[in-house]
Amino acid sequence: MNVPFLPNNPEKIVEADRAHVWHHLIQHKPFETIDPRIIVEGKGIHVWDIKGKEHLDGVSGGVWTVNVGYGRERIADAVRDQLVKLNYFAGSAGSIPGAQFSEKLIEKMPGMSRVYFANSGSEANEKGFKMVRQIAHKRYGGKKHKILYRERDYHGTTIATLSAGGQEERNAQYGPFTPGFVPVPHCLEYRGADQNLPDGESYGIRAARAIEEVILREGPDTVGALCLEPITAGGGVITPPEGYWETVQEICKKYDILLHIDEVVCGVGRTGTWFGYQNYDIKPDIVTMAKGVASGYAAISCCVTTEAVFDMFKDDASDPMGYFRDISTFGGCTAGPAAALENMAIIEEEGLLQNTVDMGAYFFGKLEELADKHTCIGDVRGKGLFLGAELVKDRDTREALDEKMVQAVVGDCMAQGVIIGATNRSLPGLNNTLCFSPALIANKDNLDHLADAVDQALTRVVG
Repeated sequence: MNVPFLPNNPEKIVEADRAHVWHHLIQHKPFETIDPRIIVEGKGIHVWDIKGKEHLDGVSGGVWTVNVGYGRERIADAVRDQLVKLNYFAGSAGSIPGAQFSEKLIEKMPGMSRVYFANSGSEANEKGFKMVRQIAHKRYGGKKHKILYRERDYHGTTIATLSAGGQEERNAQYGPFTPGFVPVPHCLEYRGADQNLPDGESYGIRAARAIEEVILREGPDTVGALCLEPITAGGGVITPPEGYWETVQEICKKYDILLHIDEVVCGVGRTGTWFGYQNYDIKPDIVTMAKGVASGYAAISCCVTTEAVFDMFKDDASDPMGYFRDISTFGGCTAGPAAALENMAIIEEEGLLQNTVDMGAYFFGKLEELADKHTCIGDVRGKGLFLGAELVKDRDTREALDEKMVQAVVGDCMAQGVIIGATNRSLPGLNNTLCFSPALIANKDNLDHLADAVDQALTRVVG
């Protein structure tokens, strides 16, 4: 593709970026001698940088977001038409696209009922946390306020969501944190030997029972919610082991604990179902989502609840403190639900859920082939087009591959024009999992290209 630069001067754009833009998740010292990367155009599963170089995007915009691919004019048109008609009104009132998208979304989420709009995954999770805290005060005298979160899981970048963050390096230097958030053990069976869980049952059940031990230690009457990703994302692409979710649900029901599922990454098709939790017959009380809801064409996130949760905020109309006293300024933007409606229609019309299942299985097989060839791949895991490959020095000891070498693999792929991800500033000594999340439109040629780039990179970097 020929990337048009006019009327912009590429050199001036690069210098303006270098001088003024504070990029996310990256060290800026190297930009004193090298140019920052600037992406200027996308089409389908490919993007082009300001120098005109084409890249296959294996991470959907860098952070699991552009689910239906780039260049979707129908989404852009829907956003433009809505902005001309009504761009914004605060969420204290409704809007046509907000009502229509809420209805469509709830059709895909049996058992759920109400949609609270916000603008980021962090904010959506904050809303869920605030609901739990307010319920604690309304129903339990403030006592049942603790929120459990899982090691390796990630729920956002605000101080409260970092307080519920199970990634030590992401949290480092940002404390002190909000009190009342309590960690529970991870469920990565590949690293389960390090946990010293009791013998006797399958790993999945033992990992879930470890959550119950935390509840009993803290006191069930103090625990209001358990917040988990259905599949852990940035903590290593961790699929739950057999028996895990069934046991988790039993525990939550036993101790009257709300189950908050964070679908910010897994939601809206990424795993081959509308939501990741639907792979495991989970019946949540709160579900949060962002990223793929509108595939990055507009900012939108949602905190979705059951009617039972919603009812707790309207049970006493005479209480001026009884309703959910919260607002998200940009949750009132109408572009988000307008884009989300078109995004969902594309997924349905193009059969992208089934494509995600089919292509996910195909690419999982390609990664297993790479594991047969490269002994540095210790474990392949994931679901749908949400996959990871953990890199190790030794398969027997499972010692993690040095982080610099993992990043060198990512860098080699980038040099080849293929963008992949890796766990980054998450877990000390365990930032060693390559992450793959191409758009749901990916085909076999795309995935062959992706796998070939990884093959070459592993050969050059690891040997």
